[in-house]
Amino acid sequence: MKLVVGLGNPGQRYEKTRHNVGFDVIDQLLDKHQLKMTDQKFRADYTVAHINGQKCLLVKPFTYMNLSGEALLPLMSYYGIAMDEILVIYDDMDLEPGRIRLRQNGGSGGHNGIKSIIEMLGDSTFNRVKVGVGRPQGGWKVVDHVLAPFSVDERITVENAMDEAVKAIEDWLAGQTFLEVMNTYNRKK
Repeated sequence: MKLVVGLGNPGQRYEKTRHNVGFDVIDQLLDKHQLKMTDQKFRADYTVAHINGQKCLLVKPFTYMNLSGEALLPLMSYYGIAMDEILVIYDDMDLEPGRIRLRQNGGSGGHNGIKSIIEMLGDSTFNRVKVGVGRPQGGWKVVDHVLAPFSVDERITVENAMDEAVKAIEDWLAGQTFLEVMNTYNRKK
């Protein structure tokens, strides 16, 4: 079984904000495959599904971003999921809106959700899909930037990036190695 987790903050206040693109990608994947979240346990909304022949767990933690690892670790333990079977989707300010970047490991890059996961798992070797949200405008604080919605033009660009992220996830679930998926999607402009 593979685990696909989108990071974000729960609640209507945070919907469609930059920090919630991980949740948005999971929602797009659910919609595309006519699925719904069915369970709420381990401080997360989740569902067990079959996509492209692969049994998977689709997860949206409701721990708030900074404590994402607190939901992920119990789910991994309960379902017996290994590190190489995890894929985490989250926002990245170092990428311009509309870009995605796949990685197999690395540090947190200052992202508190990833920092929490690394601390809880004691390991940073998990698959990632980063969705670009750009840097704050002059005078904006980082927190104000990531908790703000996208402009109309940015939203269109980011929706396209989220479509690409969904395709990358589907390719991984269809049996491609994550390295193969990385090589395909990191080349795209």
